[in-house]
Amino acid sequence: MTARSTDANDDPNSVRKVSMVAAPPAVAWRVFTERMGTWWPLSVYKIGKVAAVDAVMEPRVGGRWYEVDAKGAETEWGKVLAWDPPGRLLLAWHLTPEFEFDPDPDKATDVEVTFTAIDGGTLVALEHRGFEKHGLTGAQMRESVAAPGGWADLLEMYAKAV
Repeated sequence: MTARSTDANDDPNSVRKVSMVAAPPAVAWRVFTERMGTWWPLSVYKIGKVAAVDAVMEPRVGGRWYEVDAKGAETEWGKVLAWDPPGRLLLAWHLTPEFEFDPDPDKATDVEVTFTAIDGGTLVALEHRGFEKHGLTGAQMRESVAAPGGWADLLEMYAKAV
């Protein structure tokens, strides 16, 4: 099964993509949260200065979401806001529209991922919202994550890893 590039609404401050994976929610959850580095294209999507070798999500509310580079340095992407395995994950995305880290929680956008059991597997729904926090550049950020190479392609890579 592969990701379907669908927007659930016309909200200019939200991007919603879904993927159906052939695994139960607990397995889909583990691949998304514990094995992100196996499917996230770290050679393309990283913010650190050195080649990234892993993507890590600390398994708790308040945990960090970050990349690890080849030298062992960690570059934060955001925080875990909700950790409800295997059904719901809410992440604060602390990246600016220029894809640089900004620790200000008032400027973070949200990435919510839900895992719902369906016949034959799991429906994984991802919604990235809150782009209005960045003013005019927020619209550009939304367009970037909604375009080819954005969340739909990432979910397709994830679905293949499951």
